[in-house]
Amino acid sequence: MSRLFETATLTTPDGSGLTVRNRTALAPMCQYSVTAKDGVPHDWHLVHLGARAAGGFGLVFTEATAVVPEGRISDQDTGIWNDGQAAAWGPIVDFIHGQGAAAGIQLAHAGGKASTHPWLPEAAASGARGSIPVAEGGWQTVGPSATDLHRLASPREMTREEIAESVGAWADAARRADAAGFDVVQIHGAHGYLIHQFLSPLTNGRTDEYGGGYENRTRYAREVVAAVRDAWPAHKPLALRLSGEDWVEGGWRLADTVRFAREARGLGVTVFDLSSGGLGPFRGPAGPGYQVPLAAAVKEALAGTGAFVTAVGMITEPQQAEQVLVTGQADGVSIARAALVEPHWAAIAAKALGVDRDHNPRAPQYWRADW
Repeated sequence: MSRLFETATLTTPDGSGLTVRNRTALAPMCQYSVTAKDGVPHDWHLVHLGARAAGGFGLVFTEATAVVPEGRISDQDTGIWNDGQAAAWGPIVDFIHGQGAAAGIQLAHAGGKASTHPWLPEAAASGARGSIPVAEGGWQTVGPSATDLHRLASPREMTREEIAESVGAWADAARRADAAGFDVVQIHGAHGYLIHQFLSPLTNGRTDEYGGGYENRTRYAREVVAAVRDAWPAHKPLALRLSGEDWVEGGWRLADTVRFAREARGLGVTVFDLSSGGLGPFRGPAGPGYQVPLAAAVKEALAGTGAFVTAVGMITEPQQAEQVLVTGQADGVSIARAALVEPHWAAIAAKALGVDRDHNPRAPQYWRADW
């Protein structure tokens, strides 16, 4: 049996666990498709996510879904800051479940990297880049500190009161995600967005209890994790995505990630996904599986704790994904751009790895295809 297509149980605080049909996850990927700019998911999100569930993935994650309006990366991102948005997610979750996959939502706040033009062909053709001006529908962004590192309009430093309100918004979003039927919440703490901005010395220049040394810089992240875990049901897993490395001396490093992962596990996170970078120009390595060592380091640090660690980043081939698991570098793989090209990536990978037709995780309507 392929290791990639074994079932896995994601640990939960109440001990029941969530069993997923295989160890593939659709990574969160922005779709920039909410043309009404109200954060409400619609038919595109149903078709996009539903196709990947029908294509065999074990766990299907939404795109980065904002916990507050000003937390959107672009003005065409999805949200879950109100009940109307949660209700719109409901049928999408139901369809994902109907295809045999678990449904995950990535909760996000872009901080100083919010209010940007979407990465779409029309925006590129028009020359639209970077921050959306306030006069054109953008908004003043917020972050731990003012900075020009993002090469965007500088964020305004958040007050302590705003930080507390923000923590509450994450918890409220988790409650709505539960009401919508999601099985897993993933807190987005990577890619240079708000949590990562607090974590990294590159973007956190505060002098109060939320800035300075490691303990203070990680305070906001710990508060968010604790608040979400408290709001999220005990029978559902809580996930966290981290940038394992800034790849810059003086930035957030792998040793920091390992230390924080241990702390997050103690706060109730049981699923970890390791990406990297996101603050300023990318200075890390490149090539197939270049981030897998980050996942391996966290997996080793959390050995024996029941944590489930996934690797992501230029994992495109079935044998490559299988090797990551067989060699013990991770417990699962998150597939991103390869799944944009091929919605049936998981089902095709199952065939390539010797899974027989009757156990291939494709939609039953496609049984007659040459699996």
